[in-house]
Amino acid sequence: MKKLLLLISTSLFTYISTSGQVNTDSLSLVSEISRDQLKLGKLQNQVEQYENNKKNASEKVQSSANKNSTAAEQLSNNPNSKKLARKAKNTASDAKKDSRNARNESESLAKLNKEIESLKNKIAKNQIKLDKHLKPQRTYQISTDTIPFNQ
Repeated sequence: MKKLLLLISTSLFTYISTSGQVNTDSLSLVSEISRDQLKLGKLQNQVEQYENNKKNASEKVQSSANKNSTAAEQLSNNPNSKKLARKAKNTASDAKKDSRNARNESESLAKLNKEIESLKNKIAKNQIKLDKHLKPQRTYQISTDTIPFNQ
C-alpha cells in the first residue's frame, strides 16, 4: 500500500514538473495529496486491528454477562450466602466494566472510519483542484494582420 502511494505521488510530481506549468499551487497540492495518502494508508492499516479489538471486547462482554447471569442465579437459589452475594456483585462489576470497554472500542472504530472517509474526501477535493491546474489552458491570440474587408 505504501509503495503504491509513493508511486502515485512520484508520478504526479514527475508529471507536474515535466509539464512546464509548474507553479507553487500545484506543487503544494501534490505535497498535500501525498501526505494525506500516506496518512490514509496508515489509518487503513489500523482498521483490521480496531475491528479485532472490537470483536474481542464484545466476546468478553458476552462472557462476563454469562458469568454474571450464572452468579445471579446461584445467589437467587441461596439468597443468604454472603459469598455468593459478593461473587454476584463482582461479576456484575466486571460485566459493567467490559461493557464500557466494548463501547469505547466501538466508538474508536467508528471514529477511525470517519477519519478515513474525511481523508478520502479531502484527497478527492485536492485531486480535483490539481486536475484544474494540470489541464492545458487554451490561449487565444488575436491576429495583428490587417486584411481589408472589401477585397
